[in-house]
Amino acid sequence: MATKLKISLFVLIVFGITGCNSNLDFSGFLYSPDRVDSRFEESDAWNLTHPFKTLTVNSEKYQILVSGDSHIGGLINFRKMLDEAKKPENLAFVMVGDNVTGKKEDYLRFKNELPDFNQIPYFLVVGNHDLYFDGWKTFYEYFGSSTYYFTVQTPLNRDIYICLDSGGGTLGDKQLTWLKNLLSTKRDQYRNCVVFTHVNFFRDHHTGSTNPLETELEVLLPLFAQNRVNLVIMGHDHNRAIDKLGWTTYITMDALLDGFPNASFVKLEVTKTSLGYEFKDIK
Repeated sequence: MATKLKISLFVLIVFGITGCNSNLDFSGFLYSPDRVDSRFEESDAWNLTHPFKTLTVNSEKYQILVSGDSHIGGLINFRKMLDEAKKPENLAFVMVGDNVTGKKEDYLRFKNELPDFNQIPYFLVVGNHDLYFDGWKTFYEYFGSSTYYFTVQTPLNRDIYICLDSGGGTLGDKQLTWLKNLLSTKRDQYRNCVVFTHVNFFRDHHTGSTNPLETELEVLLPLFAQNRVNLVIMGHDHNRAIDKLGWTTYITMDALLDGFPNASFVKLEVTKTSLGYEFKDIK
């Protein structure tokens, strides 16, 4: 009985610390030794030797698939999404975190399922589950940066897609500075601007871990509005929601997790004059 009480108190302490101060970057209910600023520094170093990708299309119309929270282990729904991504009308796919459990063997299983980038370009965001079991080391070893952007060049326009690391519930000071500078210096060069991040900003309940930092949201929401960010696409809660503030639409996706009753992904549809989205249920 005493042992159970000690475990319960430990869990409550960890949950309390994580919910109250996301800067500590406890990634989920188990402690992960990395920190968001150190992850950003490693990502920034990676970016210096791995230039940001530009995808070129010969039409003003293209599609990108977006999913989140596959939590591999299980591969059934991920493979169904991948089959859809392989269709010629789709340019690329993005996964907004909680791709795996954090265990190295699951990272390896996930990596072995991913297509050749030249066959189907893909872009990964880190989530809190990806950081479990010291998972950042494996993410970085296999996939590199967790903070970066890619662009799409059409015959007449350019669009920018920004991938952020909120796996510990906060962007941290260094990543936030990078984001502000990116938007202030480059946003006007692009027609559409889409942000991908794992932790969803708007929640109808409080969880014990990986909650967004309120003081950070007070900076991010006006930053996105002022810089005409079209979409912010998120996961984490496994609960589909759409919110709109000023210029920006915020989409929280359902999970891609095997066995999840509402498993789905989002299809982004870009044309010369519009940027639309559609939820696609896994069948």
